[in-house]
Amino acid sequence: MDAATLTYDTLRFGEFEDFPETPEPVWILGKQFNALKEKDDILSDITSRMWFTYRKNFQPIGGTGPTSDTGWGCMLRCGQMILAEALIRTHLGRDWRWVAGHRQREEYISILNAFIDKKDSYYSIHQIAQMGVGEGKSIGQWYGPNTVAQVLKKLTVFDTWSRLAIHVAMDNTVVIEEIKKLCMPWLDFERGACAEPGGPPEMNGCLEGACALAEEALWKPLVLLIPLRLGLSDINEAYIETLKQCFMMPQSLGVIGGKPNSAHYFIGFVGEELIYLDPHTTQPSVEPCESSHIQDDSYHCQHPPCRMHICELDPSIAAGFFCQTEDDFDDWCAHIRKLSSCKGGLPMFELVDSQPSHLLNTEVLNLTPGNLIFSSQCDSKHDVSLLFAMGSRSMR
Repeated sequence: MDAATLTYDTLRFGEFEDFPETPEPVWILGKQFNALKEKDDILSDITSRMWFTYRKNFQPIGGTGPTSDTGWGCMLRCGQMILAEALIRTHLGRDWRWVAGHRQREEYISILNAFIDKKDSYYSIHQIAQMGVGEGKSIGQWYGPNTVAQVLKKLTVFDTWSRLAIHVAMDNTVVIEEIKKLCMPWLDFERGACAEPGGPPEMNGCLEGACALAEEALWKPLVLLIPLRLGLSDINEAYIETLKQCFMMPQSLGVIGGKPNSAHYFIGFVGEELIYLDPHTTQPSVEPCESSHIQDDSYHCQHPPCRMHICELDPSIAAGFFCQTEDDFDDWCAHIRKLSSCKGGLPMFELVDSQPSHLLNTEVLNLTPGNLIFSSQCDSKHDVSLLFAMGSRSMR
């Protein structure tokens, strides 16, 4: 193994702790497990998640760029993992399981192909790195949670198979009206009817999203990404219980974040420890065979998952949720409202029906004396900007 591949996790690859035997419940992406009785089920569930790590010897990014993302691509890989989870939910379902050596479903092969490290894959490291240039990030530069969320939003436009609608909720605010317009673009919300006189557009002779009550036709699957800042240099402990609750929701896609300049994909928790998949292992790139078959063992974490105390989490994160139907989204909203009314933790973001008239333009820096909040657009504590807070948006 050459020096370029010796990242800190590679060096301790054989030193992972076994999963703890504890009576405390284990939560993984909205599912509860018993560590004493369901250890195999826990590990099977975690292994079935897509695990994207550093790779080497892939095609040069941009034709002349880097052939490895070691040292800079960890947040890009975490973005791939949270999006891959959304694609699995869309095409395979939450209860799907990966088993080594078994013949895989065609939908799974299509999902994996979308992330292979080559320039024409929808969500490859090449596409993410090059699309990031439009977000002000040069190829090879480290991303924060907000940047990768914005890039993924742009890339999903080209994935007509999955038809995902990605909404990035900025300024700690989720606006229900904005999301429903995004997921049901053929409806005129002011008139409560189809926006087009002839109804939704026809594609190949079939109605896509007919103006009927069939929910699957009306709703584009939603990936909701919420960039947040839960403190300045350390996570505010008042948010910890609220963060745990996010992993308990059936719509949970997990959280991308980690430590400064070291990103992880958090998929659950047990006690006071977060469970995560770590991209900091460099593996050789994988080329599909002529039959499109892919050696996929290296895309699934087959050792016990990593854990870290929740207080070690960097406060800059992005929480993800997936709503396959409008009912899923309405249920998520009900969960959030119930959570906001409970005592014992601060809400991490606001849920509102429509855009507040007083909401500030986050592109403008307002340093008027008064209450100040941290903008969720910041990718790290080194580029925190201060915004004037109004009404319920004041810092608690």
